Amino acid sequence: MPTLDICFSPELLPLFDLKGKVAVVVDVLRATSSIVTALASGVTHLVPFSELAECRAMAAQGYLTAAERDGRQAEGVDLGNSPFGYLDGVVPVQGRAVAITTTNGTRALHLSAAADGIVVGAFLNLGAVADYLRRLNKDVVVVCAGWKGHFCLEDTLFGGALAARLQADFDTTHSDATLAALDLWAAAAPNLAGYLLRSAHVRRLNHLEAHQDMAFCIREDEYNLVPVFRDGRIESLNH
Repeated sequence: MPTLDICFSPELLPLFDLKGKVAVVVDVLRATSSIVTALASGVTHLVPFSELAECRAMAAQGYLTAAERDGRQAEGVDLGNSPFGYLDGVVPVQGRAVAITTTNGTRALHLSAAADGIVVGAFLNLGAVADYLRRLNKDVVVVCAGWKGHFCLEDTLFGGALAARLQADFDTTHSDATLAALDLWAAAAPNLAGYLLRSAHVRRLNHLEAHQDMAFCIREDEYNLVPVFRDGRIESLNH
């Protein structure tokens, strides 16, 4: 039976051997939620960057640019890090490619490069990711993007939710991290929005008046797609 482990922060990745495993990178608030929404809204693919200047430079190649630092849209780009940027129609995204950089999520994607496969996870595509992992039948490490290297609650709760869905098919008992995430998810699941109101990142978003983002990003199974990161690009498996 394959195993499911959870890495609470990219800073802990050196402790994990990702070879032969699938990394599920999650940044619920908001990078991976935005990536899933972008692909569901007709974006052809996304290219993640660690540096803002590299992202901005992609505009010259016809890319839309999306960038966030400390929760706010960066200057000189088309989109920020809200999933609503791909839904509100202000910037037409259908058929376009997007270069993206964020404080935490895009960094976690690049740091997971040693894995056999890299999947982009969010509550929005939780069921689709779970189904895909069952089919692969490989060991999984959920890589929580966290906040500037620190543990964050919402990404760990995603790990717990994914582990709960996969308990029948994956060993979720060998890792204290997975057990802790399952316990947190059991506590939070009856009222996830209320539970997360205590979290540091939700308080940051509320300070930025991005209340609707949190409510949207914790919807489960909104989209039936699995984004994968390979050859420098994020695209839907069905693409």
